[in-house]
Amino acid sequence: MKKHIVSIFLFTALAIGFIGCKNSGKVLLPNVGGKAGEVVVVIDRDAWEGNLGNEVRNLLTRDTEFLPQREPLYNLITITPSSFSDLFKYHRNILLFNIDPQVEKQGVEYRNNVWAQPQCVIQVNAASPDSAIAVIGKSGEIITGAIEQAERNRIIVNTLMYEEPSLYPVVEKMIGAKIHFPIGYHLKKATDDFIWIADEKQYTIQGVFVYKYPATLGDQEFTEENIIAKRNEVLKKNVPGMFDNTYMITSPFITPGVKFLRYLGRDFAETRGLWEVYNDYMGGPFVSHSFYSLDGKEVIVAEAWVYAAKYDKRQYLRQVESLLYSFEWSNE
Repeated sequence: MKKHIVSIFLFTALAIGFIGCKNSGKVLLPNVGGKAGEVVVVIDRDAWEGNLGNEVRNLLTRDTEFLPQREPLYNLITITPSSFSDLFKYHRNILLFNIDPQVEKQGVEYRNNVWAQPQCVIQVNAASPDSAIAVIGKSGEIITGAIEQAERNRIIVNTLMYEEPSLYPVVEKMIGAKIHFPIGYHLKKATDDFIWIADEKQYTIQGVFVYKYPATLGDQEFTEENIIAKRNEVLKKNVPGMFDNTYMITSPFITPGVKFLRYLGRDFAETRGLWEVYNDYMGGPFVSHSFYSLDGKEVIVAEAWVYAAKYDKRQYLRQVESLLYSFEWSNE
């Protein structure tokens, strides 16, 4: 597993900056504004209407992967530098373009809490629009990763402020680690090797599964085929549908995607795909983290999933997925 891992050290630094950041007392910053999933892009009009604007839109408004319908990765608000007033400086996510022939060092700067908190500010420095396109091409995935982790970190901070304290001990007892849940989530099922926790409203469900099984396959443990086979086996046993002979499975119509990541020192396989209920019409997106127990004898899976038939699902999934990033081993 480790030889395929992509290090996300930048996102780790951002996580520490957001979750652990405390005001020194010298300056008290206002709280950020704007909606979740929004990014303010500060850029000259000509650049926005040209090739650079196309590149930025292709990066930030591309389709979110593994959703049942098309939804952009982020919603954009574009502002010219002369219109970048305090109102927009307080936004949660800001992407600034500093395009100037006098720029000596081209690249990307990442900063937290410049005008408000908790804020993510990313500045692209380039001598020309074409140079900025080259910078975006090289650093685009790091830029979106930084924004994504900033969004997660805000959710985690709110979760810890308004936590449902009865839930993390249930997870801790089974796997020796904590996952934090906000008020509104409740325990639906707990066995020796499976936990189901959910926030159920009239038209939406945000759910988390935590389960484990023996690690017996060595290098094949975290292949897409094995992750999905184990997932289907566990969910068939533990997650029945509303009617006889119905249960949750992985949708066979879209092949799930697996990435290997490292976050805050923990290695895991991230799997994204769609779920459905066998012999029924329910479905939605899911994302799971699969990793070894501390002793290496078991595989632990923490999974977030959403049912929201009447609504767009991007933000619902982002909210519940963020809870997986609150994971912490109990002995650390």
